[in-house]
Amino acid sequence: MKLTLGFSPCPNDTFMFDALVNKKVDTEELEFEVILEDVETLNLMALERKLDVTKLSFNAFLRACSDYILLQSGSALGKNCGPLVISKAHHSLDSKSKVAIPGKYTTANSLFQLAFPNCKNTTEIIFSEIEDAVLNERVDAGVIIHENRFTYEQKGLQKVMDLGEYWESETGLPIPLGGIAVLRTFNTDIQQKVQRVLKRSIEYAFQNPKSSEDYVCKYAQEMSYDIMQKHIELYVNEYSVNLGVNGREAIEYLFQKNNVSTENLFVGL
Repeated sequence: MKLTLGFSPCPNDTFMFDALVNKKVDTEELEFEVILEDVETLNLMALERKLDVTKLSFNAFLRACSDYILLQSGSALGKNCGPLVISKAHHSLDSKSKVAIPGKYTTANSLFQLAFPNCKNTTEIIFSEIEDAVLNERVDAGVIIHENRFTYEQKGLQKVMDLGEYWESETGLPIPLGGIAVLRTFNTDIQQKVQRVLKRSIEYAFQNPKSSEDYVCKYAQEMSYDIMQKHIELYVNEYSVNLGVNGREAIEYLFQKNNVSTENLFVGL
């Protein structure tokens, strides 16, 4: 059976999916047509049900959960790994501040709106260009994700707020950033098969960390090896292997905060 599979070219995703895509583990006769896109593009594709299996931000999953069900493997959650609000000089945000966000449906935007409910003057910019937008004063501040949290200080930018710290102080839960979901139209057997194969791929990556290097480096060509490794260490962890009780609780809290039902969110184990 062949399925379309969307994930980002970021090191955390390519690290997790390498063994699955390159058939280093048993895929249980599943074949995957890979679509590599920026996470906001994947969010928009999910909202149009264009992919069988896809990475998506949890903020997008809030809107796509009637069509997709979340795998219990493959998610990005954790402590001290949230989006950052940065500026060129220390800037107190108010209702007039113009803020760059990495996409309307990103969890970064959701967390920003929770922390700064009066800041509605936002503009969508691809995540890799937000630092430059702040430096060039096209915006007053920006919400950065991915590897940019390792580079903004080198460019002379300052942290206004760590949105992950804000979430953790408010909830005591890990930060739910993104996950992997499969269409609900597939029967339970197929959903669980995809879940098993992905978990197997992630476990293989942890057991054989050098095995994925070529695949990760192929899509992280402009990223230093050190930052690539930091990226993987930050976003791939025990919650990626299995959400567990705390991971599911964090996602359910986000849904409750947005008045969305938490019924039947996850593929069964």
